[in-house]
Amino acid sequence: MTSARHADNGVVEPWELHLWHADFLDACNRHDFAAIRSFLAPAVRRAHLPGGADAWIDDLDDLFRAFPDWRWRRIQLVAEGDRLAAHLRGSGTHLGAFRGIAPTRRHVNVAEFSIARIEYGTIIDHTSTGPDEILTQIGR
Repeated sequence: MTSARHADNGVVEPWELHLWHADFLDACNRHDFAAIRSFLAPAVRRAHLPGGADAWIDDLDDLFRAFPDWRWRRIQLVAEGDRLAAHLRGSGTHLGAFRGIAPTRRHVNVAEFSIARIEYGTIIDHTSTGPDEILTQIGR
């Protein structure tokens, strides 16, 4: 755990947010729901998606069931104040149903962009690109 997760005033330095994001991405790539949840505020707000940590975890569960080998790779990360902007590459093989599409065994590789606001080591606001490119690559 980085010091960004334990800051007393909720404000951290950019280098701490970079380390914090590395820890978060590691938890996501391990598909460790308990660890992922520790990075989320219980009432995290998500643009255009149901809010709350439970909804976030449910969405990841759907993704990981459909793409059991799903992993993200960080391309670029910008930290300023309490904000993180991330450019990631997500990839995996479609081996389970996803959004009503039966498994295709296709490998997908998508660019993802997100902006998060971090407070006291948890994401309180988040917006990102949606699954449209995943759906396109698996044939919808």
